[in-house]
Amino acid sequence: MGSIEITIHNATVSDIEEVAGLFDAYRVFYGKTSDMIMSKKFISDRIVSDESTILLARISDKCAGFIQLYPFFSSVNTSRLLVLNDLYVDPNHRRKGVATELMESAVLVARETKCKGLILETTDDNTSAQSLYVKLGWVEDSGVKHYFLNV
Repeated sequence: MGSIEITIHNATVSDIEEVAGLFDAYRVFYGKTSDMIMSKKFISDRIVSDESTILLARISDKCAGFIQLYPFFSSVNTSRLLVLNDLYVDPNHRRKGVATELMESAVLVARETKCKGLILETTDDNTSAQSLYVKLGWVEDSGVKHYFLNV
């Protein structure tokens, strides 16, 4: 059995349509209604305004998954961090190492941009993602609580 070649690259304007399809599926996974127009606009805005880094994984030139990173700053630690906000692998490409490759590529981006680290959050019931994070050396942050205010 041969190994599958996964390629990772920074998404550009020419990738917007494909990333938007994955992004829409990602949102549906988290219970949102499919909306390709909104997904395409959101991804396009992030790429065009350089507000995030989107890494796109391909297998045999087909989009397999993506990860989206946002810059973040810690005042207490006086350092730059990256928020790993979105990670999604197309169901047809799961269990092939795509998520691991994307996560490892995110670490490289953090190092290249002189970040102290990466942070992420996931839902309590997303145990498959949690086990991947632990396997890759991520540690659950204790002693803090996240709050949200809808405005």
